[in-house]
Amino acid sequence: MTGRFITLEGPDGSGKSTALKQLIKIFNQQTQDNLVLTREPGGSTIAEAIREIILNPDYPEMDDRTEALLYAASRRQHLVETVLPSLKADKTVISDRYLDSSLAYQGGGRELGIENVAEMNQFATENLMPDLTLYFDVNPEIGLSRIDQNREKDRLEQQKESFHERVYETYQELYRRYPKRIVKINANQSKQRVVDDTIKAMKDKFPELF
Repeated sequence: MTGRFITLEGPDGSGKSTALKQLIKIFNQQTQDNLVLTREPGGSTIAEAIREIILNPDYPEMDDRTEALLYAASRRQHLVETVLPSLKADKTVISDRYLDSSLAYQGGGRELGIENVAEMNQFATENLMPDLTLYFDVNPEIGLSRIDQNREKDRLEQQKESFHERVYETYQELYRRYPKRIVKINANQSKQRVVDDTIKAMKDKFPELF
């Protein structure tokens, strides 16, 4: 595969989607023509159907391991239908969330363990990892307050504060483990500063995209 695989990660309300919209505008024309924007859970027809189940607040009784398995299943279908074909076609794939989200939310937040969730996803992903991960680091209280102001919370966003604290701490652990792949963006800053730092991180890794 010759394409580029870039993922955006962070706690709920970190502002990664907003930064991405601004980032896309300054890519060169060739990059824009060969850009695939996708998300997890979702990114393909079947994966989007699984997303509706996972995030639906009407299913509070969902078992934690069931949740983790559904994420892995959605991820597998997303890879097969969207990510892998795009990378083979030499496209740049940018995904709003990927494996690190499962490690943080199910491994940390649900306390299933990072290693357990990683092992589960090795089967689903065949060990495919991003070339670059931009981690939007924001205090959980700030992130959740942003969501409160803008839209209704999904099933995971409705979890207790202690859950979101564990998610945050797990993201910090992942950043310490994989500093060559993960670049931290301070998402507590103003939107413009977040965008500027995001652009810099992308230019440092892939200057040819600009």
